[in-house]
Amino acid sequence: MEFAPFVDLLGGEGAEAWEILTESRSALDRGEDVIVLSIGDPDLETPTFVVDAAVDALRNGDTHYTELEGRSSLRSSIASKLSGSAGLQIEPDRVTVLAGTQNAFYSACRCLFGVGDEVIVLDPAYVTYEASIASTGAKQVRVEQPASNGFRPQIDAIQRAVTPATKGIVFSNPSNPTGVALRKKELEAIARLAVENDLWVVVDEVYGDLVFEGAHHSIVGMPGMLERTVTVSSVSKSYAMTGWRCGWAVGPIELGLHLRKMSLITLYGLPGFVMEAANVALREGMEEIETARAIYKARRDLVVEELAKATEMPLLIPEAGMFLMADVRAHNANANNFAWDLYRATGVSVLDAGAFGSTSKGWVRISYGLDEASLKEACLRIVNFTKS
Repeated sequence: MEFAPFVDLLGGEGAEAWEILTESRSALDRGEDVIVLSIGDPDLETPTFVVDAAVDALRNGDTHYTELEGRSSLRSSIASKLSGSAGLQIEPDRVTVLAGTQNAFYSACRCLFGVGDEVIVLDPAYVTYEASIASTGAKQVRVEQPASNGFRPQIDAIQRAVTPATKGIVFSNPSNPTGVALRKKELEAIARLAVENDLWVVVDEVYGDLVFEGAHHSIVGMPGMLERTVTVSSVSKSYAMTGWRCGWAVGPIELGLHLRKMSLITLYGLPGFVMEAANVALREGMEEIETARAIYKARRDLVVEELAKATEMPLLIPEAGMFLMADVRAHNANANNFAWDLYRATGVSVLDAGAFGSTSKGWVRISYGLDEASLKEACLRIVNFTKS
């Protein structure tokens, strides 16, 4: 039996890098001595008051179909949150609630891009962007953010990549995998390009609450960007709710009408009790965000301090999020081979950052989503491995 050609678009060049995650998690389940630093799943627990809100909703019979666009109370909370980082009023009717950032990103791409379009993607980029864009029939155009420049955007290079076929620009802010948080001037420059060339901007802000120094800025608040920006995010990272699968896309009202139809054929709405929990998290979880940010900053500092002892392994100090990038080219030009050698020798699982794009080849991405004792032990093993 043959499958539709569509299935060939669902992979990506970096897919094989994730095999180490599958293997290490299986080993962990078997009780083996492994430390998994190859995924961004917070070890923190979902706040108790958030869980209680979901349980209360369930006990009160909140188990029926819900609005395709999401509950109005949650949409208002999301709009209020984005208004703060954008510096302008975002109306709730611009919000569509979807099943996590990934579902929101995919749904937005399907509604914005099509055959013959080109989409600029700032490289490195989260691994699923490639397949999400390819599934629309559009062509992604990678623009490098060089390691030599701290993986920061090169505005001139983005400008040169624009052609008459260009339909949009896609990036994450803060970045996964690099942890780079874009400065206001960088966002303003990207916004000017988008306005001058009549482009969509799709920005993934899932790590926006976890900026360690300074404020997080949303590009939708820049001049001319309200009607051409789609902001996707979720409660996954900020509130330790990865498994709840509740996210959103915020954009022009007309886009919301299309996203509602996408929800009709893919989700038929999110569970009500999940939305009640997310709403409580957004309304009452500021203290939890501050706590999470402080925890991840302390873990970042610990990992940076410990890995600085490694032999010939330069680090990129992240400004946000829960990942650190390490340059392993002095040990192995193929970072995927380095990751497997490290895992087999020490039980520490890290990810080949080349999975995120050509710019980050030769680097590995290391998560600090575990407790400090586990991180310290993992760093000790990595340091000893580089000296062996």
